[in-house]
Amino acid sequence: MPRNRRRSPGRAPERARSGTLPLAPNRTPAHALVFAALGDEMRLQLIARLARGQPESIARLTRGSRLTRQAITKHLRVLEHAGLVRSVRAGRESRFELHPQPFKDLEQYLHFVSQQWDSALARLKAFVEE
Repeated sequence: MPRNRRRSPGRAPERARSGTLPLAPNRTPAHALVFAALGDEMRLQLIARLARGQPESIARLTRGSRLTRQAITKHLRVLEHAGLVRSVRAGRESRFELHPQPFKDLEQYLHFVSQQWDSALARLKAFVEE
């Protein structure tokens, strides 16, 4: 039976203290999901292979890897859950292809974060030089 955890008085919940950025706040969890999916070397390798433009079967993606088909499939499912790849049925097999839109969304998000940092550093510079 799980125990109910009580927060200490005066302590804000973790989410409230995280300082999420104001750009499309409803997209922040999706961005975190994409960053988490890209945080694995094998998944980055799979993205690089799929970036060549051709849908690939699990069997082809497994070739040259020391991982099993099951392991590759798990990585592909993580990427699919994050929206980075999609699976297309071709007869009896699934082929995976890159879905470019999340990368475009991340590019905009990172541009926004970069602008925020530039602005903060400019304010700091102005403060220090006064």
